[in-house]
Amino acid sequence: MLKNLDDIDLKILSEIQADGRITNVELAKRVGISPPPCLRRVRTLEEEGYIQGYRGLLDPRRLGFDVTVFASVHLLSQADADLRAFEDFVRAEPLVRECWMLSGEVDFILKCVAPDMATFQDFVTHLTGAPHVRNVRTSLVLHNSKYEAAVPLEAKVRR
Repeated sequence: MLKNLDDIDLKILSEIQADGRITNVELAKRVGISPPPCLRRVRTLEEEGYIQGYRGLLDPRRLGFDVTVFASVHLLSQADADLRAFEDFVRAEPLVRECWMLSGEVDFILKCVAPDMATFQDFVTHLTGAPHVRNVRTSLVLHNSKYEAAVPLEAKVRR
């Protein structure tokens, strides 16, 4: 899909990724084109799925979510229906912020946030009782050394 993107598209994506609140006028100036074609390109990038949405990044701790935990989940079965049932369960859980299906020893890894350990422990009890769950192992986050929500476009461009 990257073959359809030219240098201006990549610059647009880079600028929007760095600042999702950038105005079209400022974006056009930074990428070196006039505002109308810039807006058309942005809309095309949105329609083609390169831009999935715009969000503000919030600080969970400042909002009272002091506990971040990764939960490794093993299921009893990897049948499609069982995997989908677990994914449906997870989508309905507000403490689960990310869910990744993996290959190997672990079926899913969940990134969870909670206001305190008691709330998280209650969630783990609920999670272990979820459909088709064999076991759950948790790892409490002590410190985050890197958080980069952006896609490393510069690494892709160099190749």
